Amino acid sequence: QVQLVESGGGLVQPGGSLRLSCAASGSIASINTMAWYRQAPGKRRELVADITTGGSTNYADSVKGRFTISRDNAKNTVYLQMNSLKPEDTAVYYCNANLRPHGYMWSRTYWGQGTQVTVSS
Repeated sequence: QVQLVESGGGLVQPGGSLRLSCAASGSIASINTMAWYRQAPGKRRELVADITTGGSTNYADSVKGRFTISRDNAKNTVYLQMNSLKPEDTAVYYCNANLRPHGYMWSRTYWGQGTQVTVSS
């Protein structure tokens, strides 16, 4: 069974940094795009950043220049380095991966359970 497990969330002061990690485990044949989404209270879930297998990245305008997404294909892991954090970055952050399990012909999207990031003084 495929799982995505996030870690690294927590409470940080404005201007601080956090690094989120998400490891995909299970019987995985291949992983395509990996991404981070977030959902603040009362708001829709939104894309924060994504990264292809080849390393091409895409960011939401609100985090450009502050967040960096990266991945380690050998470890099936995606990271999100978050710098210069603002109170409006407070949300539950979800890992997302489009991947193909062994024995399946097609890829599908998997989600992690979410990790809370709170930016407050």
